[in-house]
Amino acid sequence: MVKILHAADFHMDSPFAALPEEKAALRRREQRELLERLAGEAENVDIVLLAGDLFDSNAGYWETSETLTRVLGSMKAQVFIAPGNHDYYTSRSPYAFMELPENVHIFRVPQIRSFELPDLGARVWGAGFGSPGCESLLRGFSVPKSDTVELMVLHGDMAPGSRYNAISAEDIAASGLTYLALGHVHTFSGIRKAGGTAYAYPGCLEGRGFDETGPKGFIRGQVSRDGCELDFVPFAARQYRVIEADLSESDDALACAGAAAGRGYEQDIVRLILKGSYSGRIDVDAIAAALSDRFFHLTVSDRTHPRRGVWDGAGDDTLTGIFLADLKARYDAAPDGESRELLLAAARYGLAALEGREEWRP
Repeated sequence: MVKILHAADFHMDSPFAALPEEKAALRRREQRELLERLAGEAENVDIVLLAGDLFDSNAGYWETSETLTRVLGSMKAQVFIAPGNHDYYTSRSPYAFMELPENVHIFRVPQIRSFELPDLGARVWGAGFGSPGCESLLRGFSVPKSDTVELMVLHGDMAPGSRYNAISAEDIAASGLTYLALGHVHTFSGIRKAGGTAYAYPGCLEGRGFDETGPKGFIRGQVSRDGCELDFVPFAARQYRVIEADLSESDDALACAGAAAGRGYEQDIVRLILKGSYSGRIDVDAIAAALSDRFFHLTVSDRTHPRRGVWDGAGDDTLTGIFLADLKARYDAAPDGESRELLLAAARYGLAALEGREEWRP
């Protein structure tokens, strides 16, 4: 049995271009602090598998390389890195200038190599990108027959025809590996199986934009020839969240937005989307200013449409206009309130049917 931690896609030194510069700089510092926290999570594991894109590019800051070297060296575990399409290994990449501790191993070439760990009864295979693109590395590979726990760390893409080391379920099943630690996809995949091989993407450690919402973290557990017991560990200090506020039933945009935004997201980066119908003017800057102290950063987007009356368009030279004009004439001539309510309901049901909706809303 071998205890492992599997992480990927740190994308350290990301520009965070959508944030104000002071907050972007803070986020980059937090990425370095994240490494310190990760070392604590690796306290009791034997092997750490880092599946690429640790750096966002090959033009990172020197202090980031220093922090990575120091933190990985402080781990008791053996650490294996498979560079990906963002942090591909060349003579000019950050990895080439790092003074690697003895416990840290980098797969420098786009050919599968292995490290033997006889004390653990394990072998770690891997390969690294040497450029932004990479041909399929796993195709045709299989481990030799043995009682060894066979691990592999790779950056790659399971989308057919991908230029980023295309990997198929068939390749994984044929590999004979015990566990394949993947990187590239920024969402946790779940622990999957192809043939006798377990594999997974842990996703990124922290989101960097609104295309990376939800919990982010790493995988930890134990692996043996009899199977894998692995769990996803949420880890992100901040999350990106998209919150929607429907103003259709409100005449106070700020109050409705505030209620939808809620509380408890002080560490998060939030996009608040105002939607539905609204009859007044919406000042998104004022709403953002009023609610900004609830979040690390807030942007407000107005996607509302003008509120309409049920009889709007009556008399237009369209099927809807003719339908509404007829009902409106009956409504105006109705003898009592009950009749008017029935005609108003008929108009609403008719508009819903004409617009292909389940119910009509103003």
